[in-house]
Amino acid sequence: MSIAPEQLKNEELNPEHLSDKWLGSSVSERDGQAWDKKKEMDFTYSNIDKFITTSLGENTHFSNALYEGDFSLTLDEAQMRKYEMVVDQLGIKKGSRVLDLGCGWGGWLKYLRDTVGAEAIGVNLSDSQVAACRRAGLEAYIKDARYVKPEDYGLFDAVTAFGSFEHVSSVKVYLDGKQEEVYEDYFKHIYDLLPQGGRFYMQSMTFEKNMIPFDEIDINAPKDSNSYFIALLLKHNPDSWVPYGKEQIVKTASSYFNEVYYTDGRLDYVKTNREWTKLFYKFSWEKYLWFASLIPKLFTDKEFRHQLAVLRVRPNRVCFEREIMGHARLVFEKK
Repeated sequence: MSIAPEQLKNEELNPEHLSDKWLGSSVSERDGQAWDKKKEMDFTYSNIDKFITTSLGENTHFSNALYEGDFSLTLDEAQMRKYEMVVDQLGIKKGSRVLDLGCGWGGWLKYLRDTVGAEAIGVNLSDSQVAACRRAGLEAYIKDARYVKPEDYGLFDAVTAFGSFEHVSSVKVYLDGKQEEVYEDYFKHIYDLLPQGGRFYMQSMTFEKNMIPFDEIDINAPKDSNSYFIALLLKHNPDSWVPYGKEQIVKTASSYFNEVYYTDGRLDYVKTNREWTKLFYKFSWEKYLWFASLIPKLFTDKEFRHQLAVLRVRPNRVCFEREIMGHARLVFEKK
């Protein structure tokens, strides 16, 4: 990493009153309502639930696939390769109890149940995603993945997080200089859920060498600029701030876990995103009827228009291609 978190922080920015050029409202409120993670997850995922599920499937695998350089693999083959790797790394077998933090639409839970025979439990804050899991007979709960305790669902043989770590820190937390403190608390919660030597798999987007200073992020910047692409990406996740490289993740986990596995998934995410885009544009009457139903909302909700722009422009893929962002796959073992 050539850039440190503290180098990108503008100390003069007030986290309670961010510039209109970034999000169009303060970080703590939109339409007069305080942001919290539940509102953010429903805004980010429940709003476009129909589009995602009609494009990718009811219990889609909505996280970076594992190609390992073999881009001749289909998307489904690469997703199954990822799951096989995680099962092997975490020692998951028939009867294992596995907790998935941020379980999405339940693709991983379904794989664990149907293919491995494990007892899988998922937590999430998106109503639509948890509903999709339950329709498939999966065990999923509305619960903040950052604060699961043993008294909630017991102890587990393994814990996983396929991308939900990206939502652990908020923008305000970052601007307040408390990002690492929040990460350490997150790892302490996971530590308490595992036996000695128990393993945790996580994958997360990260900021990398071409990330720009916070105060340069601008939704009104030229449409081909890094400033605009990052701003648009933040429109999709209005109050999430990702870690700075895998180094920050490992550092904040080090009091509780040893790193035992790492791979760089940046190029895999470019490929995964391209495959998703093909499926997003594939014709479906159900999908296009859904689009037609949104016409009134497109005129009345500016933030929703930005959300649809995210689907069209794919700013996260551009950020991966330009090395503004990277992707880390990590396995940790409880000390």
